[in-house]
Amino acid sequence: MNNRTNLFLSLLIAAALYSCGNSNSNKEMADVAPKLMWIDATANIHRFNNRDTIDYYLEKVNGLGFTDIVVDIRPISGHVLYDSQYAPKLTNWDGKDVHYTFDYLGYYIEKAHDIGLKVHASLNTFVAGHNYLDIGPIYEENKSGWASVIYPPDEQVSFIPITQEKQKYSAMVNPVNEEYQEYILNIFMEVVEKYKDLDGIILDRVRYDGFTADFSDLSRSKFEEYLGTELDSFPDDIYRWQKDTNGNLYPHRGKYFLQWVEWRATVIHDFMQKARETVKSVNPSISFGTYTGAWYPTYFEVGVNFASKYYDPSVDFDWASPTYRNTGYAELIDLFTVGNYYTTITKADYMEKNPEIKNETDLFAQKNIWYCVEGSNEKLRTVMGDNKFCGGILASQFYEDPEGLTNSITMNLATSDGLMIFDIVHLIEKNLWEYVEKGMREAKVIE
Repeated sequence: MNNRTNLFLSLLIAAALYSCGNSNSNKEMADVAPKLMWIDATANIHRFNNRDTIDYYLEKVNGLGFTDIVVDIRPISGHVLYDSQYAPKLTNWDGKDVHYTFDYLGYYIEKAHDIGLKVHASLNTFVAGHNYLDIGPIYEENKSGWASVIYPPDEQVSFIPITQEKQKYSAMVNPVNEEYQEYILNIFMEVVEKYKDLDGIILDRVRYDGFTADFSDLSRSKFEEYLGTELDSFPDDIYRWQKDTNGNLYPHRGKYFLQWVEWRATVIHDFMQKARETVKSVNPSISFGTYTGAWYPTYFEVGVNFASKYYDPSVDFDWASPTYRNTGYAELIDLFTVGNYYTTITKADYMEKNPEIKNETDLFAQKNIWYCVEGSNEKLRTVMGDNKFCGGILASQFYEDPEGLTNSITMNLATSDGLMIFDIVHLIEKNLWEYVEKGMREAKVIE
């Protein structure tokens, strides 16, 4: 058999495994609630540059009851932390050279497995450059055509590449770009082939940049194919920025707005299916995971429907068409982590403080019971159906209220199916370990 035939057969096997094995959803999550510690690439790269440091912190998180670590090997710059035939390797960060005399991810796998931890490799997906630093393939490898085209809030229609939006640090890619999809899928396959003992892949930033992306000629033509007709006016047929009676800009919806929202979610769903089949074709037993923000009511803004295909968003939200449910990808995921990135923990706490929340991907600030840990997990149970999810914590939000970190850990473990903490650097630099330990201990008492 030639290599193409082998790959085709592998993909068929992976698809069969998916169709037969996912009826109980997220089947590869263990009975013991997963507790993941995330190790960001660039935030930790100069500290975790030797085996002794890796040993120390892996033993520390293992002793606290964590079951898994997430090792970021493709940060938003689009560089990687291993030797790749496709992607440039990260050799300098924050003005300092990056030196490794050992295989970075390989050593994590070796050490973690030795002490009983699972290892997931995290890769930022639809991003290929750092806008603050002007680095990455979009800047360095003549790949500017990959960059998302943005329709910024302005009554005058003008489209700009995301590389000109310097208030955004991520140079996000247009997800429908087939050249880029092939490129990133090759990287996923390469990682799974190279690290045969890797327990899982977790994809980050599998989304559009935001509500204002992507308005390229490519997206227009692909959307017209999806509609089966040409647009009369672009972008007006989707939306146009107008001012309300108070002078504030808002997106006035055009006749194809709902179809546009659905199409973008279809792009992401179809890519996730390709990504799953790609990694499973190499290692059928590897966990296929992802991270998203937990704020589902506004996550349509980035083209993502992480809900179960059995949940109908059009019943609850005016941005969802009746067929939008077909874009749900929860059943494609083995390990799903969501960012419950809120400082209000209980519903009672939220109702008392009634904070206005604007997350990284939100177009406008929001007020909703979703925006506390307890309320979020309660709502996500409906959205996710029978599929399991791990509540995520952004540790830096609790610098001024470390007891809140403890409470968030306890609440996430009590009301979701696991825990993810982002990121270890925040615990190290602010010495928050005792609050983590307390939260883990209190969660065990509740269990």
